[in-house]
Amino acid sequence: MKTSLSSMEKVTLVCVLCAAMISPISRAQGTDYCQYVNPFIGTADNGHTFPGAATPFGLIQVSPETGNMQWRYCSGYNYADAAIVGFAQDHLNGTGCADLGDILLQPFTGAVERKDYHCRFSKTTEKAMPGFYGVTLDDFGVDVELTATGHTAFHRYTFRRGPAHLLVDLQSGLVGDEGGLRNRVSLAEIQIEDGQTIAGHHQVNGWVSRHFFYVIRFDRPFRSKIDLPMREGEKAKRFVFDFDVKPGETLQAKVALSTVSIEGAKANLAAENPGWDFGQVRKKAYDQWNALLSKVDVEGSRDQKESFYTSLYHLYLQPNNIADVDGRYRGADDKVYASPSKAYYSTLSLWDTYRAANPLYTILAPERVDDFINTMIAHRQAQGYLPIWTLWGKENHCMIANHAVPIVVDAYLKGFRGFDAEKAFEAIKTSLTVNHQNSSWDVYTRYGYYPFDVVKVESVSRTLESVYDDYCAAQMAKAMGKSEDYESFAKRAEYYKNLLDPNTRFMRGRDTKGQWREPFDPLALGHASSVGGDYTEGNAWQYTWHVQHDVEGLIGLIGGQGAFADKLNTLFTTSAKVAGNLPDVTGLIGQYAHGNEPSHHIAYLFTYAGRSWRTQELVREIVDRFYVNKTDGLCGNDDCGQMSAWYIFSVMGFYPVNPAAGQYVFGAPQIGKITLRLPGQKTFTVEAKGLSKDNRYVSSIELNGRPYDKPYLTHQDIMKGGRLVFTMAGSR
Repeated sequence: MKTSLSSMEKVTLVCVLCAAMISPISRAQGTDYCQYVNPFIGTADNGHTFPGAATPFGLIQVSPETGNMQWRYCSGYNYADAAIVGFAQDHLNGTGCADLGDILLQPFTGAVERKDYHCRFSKTTEKAMPGFYGVTLDDFGVDVELTATGHTAFHRYTFRRGPAHLLVDLQSGLVGDEGGLRNRVSLAEIQIEDGQTIAGHHQVNGWVSRHFFYVIRFDRPFRSKIDLPMREGEKAKRFVFDFDVKPGETLQAKVALSTVSIEGAKANLAAENPGWDFGQVRKKAYDQWNALLSKVDVEGSRDQKESFYTSLYHLYLQPNNIADVDGRYRGADDKVYASPSKAYYSTLSLWDTYRAANPLYTILAPERVDDFINTMIAHRQAQGYLPIWTLWGKENHCMIANHAVPIVVDAYLKGFRGFDAEKAFEAIKTSLTVNHQNSSWDVYTRYGYYPFDVVKVESVSRTLESVYDDYCAAQMAKAMGKSEDYESFAKRAEYYKNLLDPNTRFMRGRDTKGQWREPFDPLALGHASSVGGDYTEGNAWQYTWHVQHDVEGLIGLIGGQGAFADKLNTLFTTSAKVAGNLPDVTGLIGQYAHGNEPSHHIAYLFTYAGRSWRTQELVREIVDRFYVNKTDGLCGNDDCGQMSAWYIFSVMGFYPVNPAAGQYVFGAPQIGKITLRLPGQKTFTVEAKGLSKDNRYVSSIELNGRPYDKPYLTHQDIMKGGRLVFTMAGSR
């Protein structure tokens, strides 16, 4: 990128401004990695991503909303829509449940009171990049620009005509239906402090019950205020503010949030965004993203770079640091605490992210890992057990088992020591031995599985997922010299064997008498929230392979490597027809469902069975089919970066089948050269020699110039720095 424009390039002032908008970083600051991020990937179909502005791991995600009810609006936005409802301050990336969408602002012109404030827009005016979103509201004649800091959103509206109005909707939020919208707010304390400032405190009930505090500040006073009628059940108001803004002039608004207090929100605003320089705030957000994305250098096609860096971008949108700038945060028990590091993370979608996203953080964001673990320990101290799925610090008990356990263990075994290991293990042991809302450990240990006549739904999946947590607990106990705990958890780690039916060779539900569930259909989908059954967002075909810690043991139960590989291959070649309908079961290759996390490690299991070439074929197919640089380019919910993490690992040529083992099983690289910039000025480079459309198989591997014949790479191999070279071939 040039730092100045030549005479031929100075075509019009508009072109200059557009170039500045698209790429505001100069060559002097280094490579512009942000140019390869396409925030629109996954915004259509069921990817549930959003295109708005955020900073890495920030509390704020200010973004347009095209709807706020129904499953398709879990992030508030769907690319297929032609009208924008407004712009809210916080959103979730790729989840399968809806929440947030707090404080909806919509600038408009014309009549004040209308049926709704939706506005058509042209896709050609939409622009999105790290830290920035812009669009023109066609019906209203308003250009909208959004940027953010960690705790604040910054709006800039340019009115092409007047009169200038702003809807401030304090009732709005992302919910499942109209009833949820009307009953969403249970407490609303709103203060119009002066002609330029609104502050308040809400308690809202959605996926979780939570408090949020806010301050809204305008860069000019409003001339008048209208209170819109409230509907039955509503507690919060909608205002329309009128401003003296002439055509071509701007109105700016800043919104700061806090989990603690109005004073906390004001302190966040004062610390992070005290002035009114939109361009400066935007550039700072952009530079933050560029610094983080620069940890990886990709040599490939433009399309490959956009897919890769967008995946990195989605990975870093969460977890979110919900602590105020002074370190205070509201915990799971609604009490206010202070974090010594000024970090406390939430949006912990652990059932999803323990598989690949969290192991990837240990490589690419190791400076945050200790705070992730300290957050989990603090959550246990407030709640009594480790987090399962937290939003704004509150537990929603979504999904099964307790996959904070493998994340804590993985960090400890990789040498992270910025947390109290004894407290961490105590939290693990308590979480896996004392009954709580998500687990009945007395039943589990009495039978060696969850019987379906006691645990009425998801009994097989609950058993298999819990078994993995037990394995992880055993490894940490062993490393810490806790032999009794090791033996206890190691025994439980073999409970998966109790559910493998030797006749059908499927993981099946059993009752308290040891009888298999009848009738049995391996295609029948299960899920607690909708269809019931013995499985979680899946069926027997998908969950039979959920033994991440003991693949060799599973191979033996199924009949040896040959029988295992044959049955595994049938998973991918059988009919894609399922019994039932779940929106999460997508991205099907046979019965393999890449759109949902329990399938993510399965393609790599062929390597354990001596058919690594089949893993290599499937990785290519999954990457080509399910990661496309398009708005509908994701085959399922991004799930807080897990879908993206699978892609990042897999295009590098390896994947953590057992996320707490510190090993990455080989597949096949999909990009010619990738370099990781590691702590201590080290680098780790992965190169795929001869990679092409036809050359998808690995003929040999070298590590640091020497032949390498292990089927996996270790975490230490990567973090020491070095060079991994795959030689690719057109046949196996």
